[in-house]
Amino acid sequence: MTNRTRAIMIAAALICSSQAVVVGSSHAQSGNNGVSNFLGNIFSGQKSAQAPQATQGQDGGPPPWSGEDGGSGHPLMTADAIRQAAANFPNCVAGMWPDAARRNITQENFARFTAGLTPDLRIMDLMDSQPEFTKAIWDYLDILVNDNRLAKGREVLARYKPQFDAVEKTSGVDRYIIASIWGIESNYSTQMGDRSVLNSTATLACVGRRQAYFKDEFLTALEILNRGDLRPEQLRGSWAGAFGPTQFMPTAFKRYAVDADGDGRRDVVDNPADLIASTANNLRKDGWQTGRTWGYEVVLPQGFNFMLADKAKAMTIAQWQQLGLGRAGDKAFPDLTEKAYLLAPAGAEGPGFLMLQNFRVIMKYNPAEAYALAIGHFADRLRGGAPFVQPWPRQERVLSRAERLELQQLLAQRGLYKGTPDGQFGGLTREALRGFQASIGAPADGFASSDVLERLRGR
Repeated sequence: MTNRTRAIMIAAALICSSQAVVVGSSHAQSGNNGVSNFLGNIFSGQKSAQAPQATQGQDGGPPPWSGEDGGSGHPLMTADAIRQAAANFPNCVAGMWPDAARRNITQENFARFTAGLTPDLRIMDLMDSQPEFTKAIWDYLDILVNDNRLAKGREVLARYKPQFDAVEKTSGVDRYIIASIWGIESNYSTQMGDRSVLNSTATLACVGRRQAYFKDEFLTALEILNRGDLRPEQLRGSWAGAFGPTQFMPTAFKRYAVDADGDGRRDVVDNPADLIASTANNLRKDGWQTGRTWGYEVVLPQGFNFMLADKAKAMTIAQWQQLGLGRAGDKAFPDLTEKAYLLAPAGAEGPGFLMLQNFRVIMKYNPAEAYALAIGHFADRLRGGAPFVQPWPRQERVLSRAERLELQQLLAQRGLYKGTPDGQFGGLTREALRGFQASIGAPADGFASSDVLERLRGR
């Protein structure tokens, strides 16, 4: 996603399968703006849902690098390759000076801002973490959309009403969506990450498997400092380089940051006016439709064909109604001509959602369905809306990583799964599951339940 490189790589990113949210890939690195702290930093008081909690270092600080090969199997993530790259770190950083000069960074500032940088090899473990556990989507919604966070959000909306008014007028972006992103990304500026963005991006530019991408992020971070938008102490954030209350990656900052109050600086860390306007500008440029919502909770009819629950199968609301879908709570749809696709994140036993263009825009901010659903729902609750009407299938047990891997292998043995089994569910797994479910006469909803695994095992 062009402005959200964070979404594909941060250990806090989410990969939303049919029923579970798997934490492990880092969404603050691929093209997203930086919602990279989604699970690690923003759960007010909650521990990161990534893999098991690592122990602290001997001095009580962050744990050191494990010294082990990365889980991705990439040749640059072997322990030997990491050590060799780390030994060459000073030369690597110094070698980026010509590129920095081409970006009009002064030699004095290059020397000043790169002095004292050292490779943070713990990041290699975070980049290649292989999480064993997942959380169901309803558990994530419980964590993210809670009374405490909603109360903080309403306080923020009231405190900065003039800034929200101005931005909503100029950009057309819904204030509640902006406030929702602020709340879910950093719990309203209380959990933004504490790693040096320069040090993290320099490490990743010189060590590991994403060096070309992070070289651009590192050089852009230097541009930000060279221009004077932010000070080095403000550039602190996630291990992948996302910073500020709404988690911008440096390149996303460069594309979307706005000087809303005209003070000559684009301060998305400590200046609420700049923060709100920059986040809105990001959404506006990604295609936000003014005056439109993100989607609707819907009730699905008995015997519904879940093969239609596909991002590529958008239809008008009127067409969905003809198939028997109705809005939850017996509400009317405001515009039957809107095109939407159906998302059934918990399969036949859970609620369905018709997703509109603005949901796709939120997914550009972070390409995880669970994230986008949380943002949209949180915004509705801030606006005064009610919780979802239909219950989630909370009795369902989320499969472990070993079970997810086994499920993919069993589907592959039947010729249904065409990918490489890795324990992480995406579109190929969902498609294969639907094929198997259809073959046994079950609702083809792509939901990976423990019962489906048992059926695949032939028990």
